[in-house]
Amino acid sequence: MKAIRAMLLVLAAATAVPLLAATEVAGVKFEDRMKAGAGELVLNGAGLRVKVFFKVYAMGLYLSEKKPDAAQVLALKGPKRAHIVLLRDVSAQDFAEALMSGLKNNTGEAQFAQIRDRAEQFRAAMLEAKEVTEGTVVDLDYLPESGTRLTVRGQPMGKDIAGEDFYQALLRIWLGARPAQDDLKDALLGKPAG
Repeated sequence: MKAIRAMLLVLAAATAVPLLAATEVAGVKFEDRMKAGAGELVLNGAGLRVKVFFKVYAMGLYLSEKKPDAAQVLALKGPKRAHIVLLRDVSAQDFAEALMSGLKNNTGEAQFAQIRDRAEQFRAAMLEAKEVTEGTVVDLDYLPESGTRLTVRGQPMGKDIAGEDFYQALLRIWLGARPAQDDLKDALLGKPAG
């Protein structure tokens, strides 16, 4: 009887370890939990952005609770984080333009008109980074008390941008109807590859 209990304890411990392990994408580890502002967030999913044949960045989406659907993610209240780790050198200009293009692709004309000034504020903040080299960490946080915060290499860029609608527009770059990459969208929603 003691041997069976000991075996069950070993089995329970072995199956618990993967629940605590970090997720790895292209050599980048994404912890299961992170803090953003005062909020404790969980990893919803992580994936790889590839352009042509080049790995551009690994990205993890952190939410207050896991959500398997883009509409649920966008509707979820509270803090959020898009955690991006660059896998190649990119100019801040190119990175900002790619994000602006993604914003426009996934935001209707009238809706974009409402966020245009804030999008330009975001673009200007991104340009403050000058260059985002391989290994650079870019965090796009939504903090309910202040709005969208862009952080590059641990340093805030520009001022926080007001409005949850702006952060939702940013998330649609990856989760919208015309996402940057379909399999990255699936990965951020925690869907298995294939």
